[in-house]
Amino acid sequence: MDSPFWRRVAFGAIVCLLVGLGAYLIGPAAHGSGQSGGARSGRASEAGGHASPAASVSRSPGTGAASTASGSSGEPDIYQWLPFTPAGLAAAASVVTSFGDAYGTYSYTESTAAYAATLSPVTSAQLTAQISAAFSAPGVATERVSGRQVATGRATIDSISAFGPTSLTFTVQVSQRIASTSGTRQLSASYSVTLTGSGTSWQVTSIELASVGNS
Repeated sequence: MDSPFWRRVAFGAIVCLLVGLGAYLIGPAAHGSGQSGGARSGRASEAGGHASPAASVSRSPGTGAASTASGSSGEPDIYQWLPFTPAGLAAAASVVTSFGDAYGTYSYTESTAAYAATLSPVTSAQLTAQISAAFSAPGVATERVSGRQVATGRATIDSISAFGPTSLTFTVQVSQRIASTSGTRQLSASYSVTLTGSGTSWQVTSIELASVGNS
């Protein structure tokens, strides 16, 4: 089953599986439907290492994917072509939603160091530094403090857009409720968020607007 034809068949099956896994495994971690509104106001998106497109991943024993035989129904066990396990996918989904929640949540009373501390448990040091620099940029910080802005973020996973042996890229909707001296508003934006790692150990290494693409 390593011919080009069967690899195309396998990839088609992978896509179908990921849709189902998204509903079953990452659905709860992605906070269900989430609330409407909210991408971070005044924060920069940073691009980092990118995951390989899903179509480029071929069957590779020993990468951590399950490698059991075809089920009794005659359908192939899809995990033999995936570089992660159900537990690994669930762990990555939990990390990306925790990151999105922290990324979209801040207060005008919060220091850059305090904000960075909410990101660092699930974010690489390099990306944390990049986001912190954007958070503390003079114009952005002045607007946040003068407007007494308090934002609450909520992340919802839309899909998996790419994966490789040590990376996963999710399309994530980050919604915000922002209260300020001018009232309350809701914003929302879609991001491509890339994690690197293996097994159940993952950290976010890249974020950019989904409209830019992560290829």
